[in-house]
Amino acid sequence: MDSDLYRDILDFGHATPSWFQHVMEAWTEVGLLLFAVLFILAWWRARRGDPRALAISVLAPLGTGVAYVISEILKSFIVEERPCRAVSRAATSLIDCPANGDWSFPSNHATIAAAGAIGLALAWHKIGWLTVPMALLMAFSRVFVGVHYPHDVAVGLLLGALVVFLCVRLGARPGAAVAESMRRSSVGLFVWFAGPGERRGAHAAPINR
Repeated sequence: MDSDLYRDILDFGHATPSWFQHVMEAWTEVGLLLFAVLFILAWWRARRGDPRALAISVLAPLGTGVAYVISEILKSFIVEERPCRAVSRAATSLIDCPANGDWSFPSNHATIAAAGAIGLALAWHKIGWLTVPMALLMAFSRVFVGVHYPHDVAVGLLLGALVVFLCVRLGARPGAAVAESMRRSSVGLFVWFAGPGERRGAHAAPINR
């Protein structure tokens, strides 16, 4: 339904310098790696926060995983062919067209990117200015290289954002209770994972003086 826009974006991609094409191609995968690193940093930072902050930092990647699974299920039911095979009179995709049976709708990359961006913004408010543009660029790159329709990435972005928001909204309170229990646990691994929290950090401060 948006084949014309797909052709326009792909034509624009072909008109850009080769180095820029390589950057956009790499960004579709590098962006996922950066989100993984940011998830770890957000969790490490939340270990010295209140239990709810810790719970959200853990729910963010979990919610992203849930969003990915849902997008995969939708793909198997909707069965939309990739535009790099289905759109007539379109330029060749900048990367290899995914194999037949690897359906197009919705975009997994866009779903993961949006879920990661919103999940991180909820866990670490000040980082949203970075993660949201990262997600939008990652979604655009999938159309730019020619493997998704614009509506694939638009729905993927909405799906990822909605799923991770619901996961955090529904799981923050019980997750905080679990985090508090872990901090009081006698199991060292649980205590290390949950971190010292604000209270323990405050008690430790006078000792360092």
